[in-house]
Order: sequence, then structure tokens, then C-alpha cells
Amino acid sequence: MQEAVSRERYEEIVRGFARSSVLVVGDLMMDEYLRGAVRRISPESPVMIVEVEGEEFKPGGAANVASNLLDLGARVMVAGVVGEDEIGRLLKAELAQRGMGTDGILADPSRPTTRKTRVVAQSQQVLRVDREQTHPISPQVACRLLEVTAAHLNDVDAVLLSDYRKGVLTPETVEGLCEQARAMGKPLLANAKPASAHWLRGARVVSFNSAEAEDLARARVPEDLTELQAYGARLLNELDVEMLVITRGAKGLAYWRDDGEFRHIPAHVVEVFDVAGAGDTTISAMTLALISGASAHEAAFIANHAGACVVRKSGVATVRPDELIEDFA
Repeated sequence: MQEAVSRERYEEIVRGFARSSVLVVGDLMMDEYLRGAVRRISPESPVMIVEVEGEEFKPGGAANVASNLLDLGARVMVAGVVGEDEIGRLLKAELAQRGMGTDGILADPSRPTTRKTRVVAQSQQVLRVDREQTHPISPQVACRLLEVTAAHLNDVDAVLLSDYRKGVLTPETVEGLCEQARAMGKPLLANAKPASAHWLRGARVVSFNSAEAEDLARARVPEDLTELQAYGARLLNELDVEMLVITRGAKGLAYWRDDGEFRHIPAHVVEVFDVAGAGDTTISAMTLALISGASAHEAAFIANHAGACVVRKSGVATVRPDELIEDFA
């Protein structure tokens, strides 16, 4: 049986988010939404014609992680790479307008800014178009990126890496970031992918969803809690990190620590509308909880609630501290 987190303690931690600051490093994207209606089929081929009635741009990828941290009350600095293009300039301006530090965002003429265009008709996504190049950033760009992150580490409480496999988080950049954080005594956390997992040796927290964990372990995530404990312990030992988190959707989340602690946090049951971006919200809340003095169990409990809050919303969304406090049960 899980020990309870009192409402008083829960609220104390969440309100402490406002005293936190985080440097987000990773793959920056722009999410574009074209919203309209379908009233006819094209005479040219049997496809729907979407009459666009509105267009919306939202920060995506690592920029969505930054937005989650900001809306949860933290001060945020962003580092990453965009293209030397209008969308990249728009993304940087949008983050700056929201109050984030953007000096760490570099322009690379060898790639476009990653842009995901979703066509939505009658509230239903009917098409997605991706414009991107995912080749690794050059050694020169990686060196510049590490220079700007080193310059800002004094100003933050933690570093959060957000990997979408778009080329920014290479072995060299991740190793350099881990060394910088360790030298400055700053916790480094990561929303990782299986391909980058082994580069994060020594990180404070590494988080995966179930599918990513299964890809990494090459085995299904067990349902039985005894088997689950052994499964995660093997991964934790293999990765050599302080804490491993696996988010399990409707089954909640589980975590393992290098001191042998294992907990499974059952899902906070809600009506799910859209799971897009829930992992970004979960790791953001966990990061802020930990640097606000929460124990691993308290941080996981709060992160679980944050994920439940965001899946009630349409599209890629964020959560505010007042919503998180109201969600306590």
C-alpha cells in the first residue's frame, strides 16, 4: 500500500515551483494547426477538401517542455537549435515573449526548423505534415551550444534534456552537458529515447514511456509488481543513473532509485481526452517537485497528477499550479 502525501505537503511543494529555475536543452519544434471544415470531396481525386478557417502555432518538442515548466510557475531558459528561417525566428520570438531566456537558441543554416503541421477538421485530425532534417548537429554547432549552456548554468537550479531524436542531443552534447552539470553541482534530468539512454550515465532522473522502455529492454513491461521491480532494477543498473521512471499511461507510473527504492504509483483516474504531450508535463512536474525539496515518492505522486490534468485537455497542453492543487485527491 502506498503511503499518502498530505494535501498540505502537496500544496507546499507545488507552490514552491515558483522559486525554481530550469535550463531546457533539446530538440525545439513548432507545432502548426490548420483548423477548418470539410464540406466536399475534391473533383481531382477522392480526398477531402479542408476549408481552412484558422491557423495556430504552438511551441513543440523541447519548447513544449519549456512551456510546461513556465506554466507550472518556474523561470525557464532554453537552449537548442533551429533553422535559419522564418519559423525558427517565430519560435524564438514566441518563447521570448512568454518570458523565457532564449540566448541559448542557435540558428543552423544546414537544417530547417522542425515543423509539424496538423490539419484538423470538425475537431478531428485528418493529416499531419512534417518538415524536418534529423542529421546530428555539426561539431562546431555542438561546441557553440555547450558554450552557451555553460554560461547559463549558474543561473538555474537544474538541467532538463528533452530528446526527440532530431539531431541536437548527440553523444558529444549529452556527455558535455552531463559533465557541466556535474561540475556545477546541478541535477540533470532527461526525457530520453532508447537511442540516447546510455549517454546519460550519472543523471539524476531518466524517464521513458512503456514503449520506449520495452524498446530499450527488448522485453515487455511486466504487469506483476514483483517482476516489474526486477525489470526496472535491471534497466537502472544498466543505465547507471540515480533514478529511473517509466510512465505507463492508464496504469500510472513506476520509479526505481539506486538506493533500492521501488514504487508503483497507480494512475489518477480521469476521463482521457488527448494524451499528446503528457510525457512532457509529467517530467516537467517531476523536475520542479524534486528541486523544490520533494522526495522521490512525493515528486512521482505530483507528476502523476500533472499527467492526469493534461490528458483531460485537447491537443498539446500545459498545466498551471492552481489546476494541480485543485486536482489533489
